[in-house]
Amino acid sequence: MKFKVDHDYHIHSYLSLCSNDPEQNPERIMAYAKQNGFKNICLTDHYWDESVLGASSWYQAQDTAHVRSILPLPKDQELPFYFGAETDLKEDMTLGISLEQLGKLDFVIIPTTHLHMRNFTIREQATAEERTQAWISRLDGVLDMDLPFEKIGIAHLACPLIAPKDEYERVLNGVSDDEMRRLFQKAAKVGVGIEINASDWTKGSVAYGQAVRMFTIAKECGCKFYLGSDGHKPAELARAMEIFENAVEVLALTEDDKFFPFAK
Repeated sequence: MKFKVDHDYHIHSYLSLCSNDPEQNPERIMAYAKQNGFKNICLTDHYWDESVLGASSWYQAQDTAHVRSILPLPKDQELPFYFGAETDLKEDMTLGISLEQLGKLDFVIIPTTHLHMRNFTIREQATAEERTQAWISRLDGVLDMDLPFEKIGIAHLACPLIAPKDEYERVLNGVSDDEMRRLFQKAAKVGVGIEINASDWTKGSVAYGQAVRMFTIAKECGCKFYLGSDGHKPAELARAMEIFENAVEVLALTEDDKFFPFAK
């Protein structure tokens, strides 16, 4: 059976500092999900657990009290609204969440490609070659961690934030198909979810061709996929369905390819 576009597991509210849009509230997010006939949605604001040392100044404000201040989320008997978070990964591979806090969330997104945070996720003057290696080593390192991968997603692997625009293709072309295959086989083995992110899959974007390439390999390796609009504003939610449906068509995904992180 064809993969049903029936969920969105990467959505930000106004609490994420890169949103800060009062219109991006839980009620608006619920309305978006209902309008599109979703079966499940998950809120994933940016988060750094204050018990983990080393947060950037930007992340320090987005601690446990901050992300939980939006609770309780709207309830609907036919549309579960799960509470998760998007944490981050420092250059030294410190993960911004403890196992204790991870256990209190329904779903946790780990972005290995936030390489725009200079001197936090990558050194200030990183070369294209260093960014290529960072793409590999950061994903590799997360997959080696002792984590409950059944409730974890790896976000936007073709993210334009990997490198300055003039270096982007060079950085990802430096990751061979064989290396991607090794990493995605590892991802399939641990059972982590791989995110189909709307920003990666926007036609005409710098990321689109790379997303098709790497996700075709990921599917061949047996990875499971979930959908994430990465919406920070209502307009970004509004365009997500078309992007999701195109990705499903291009990859010829079926329901057997779907990642479901929540208890059934």
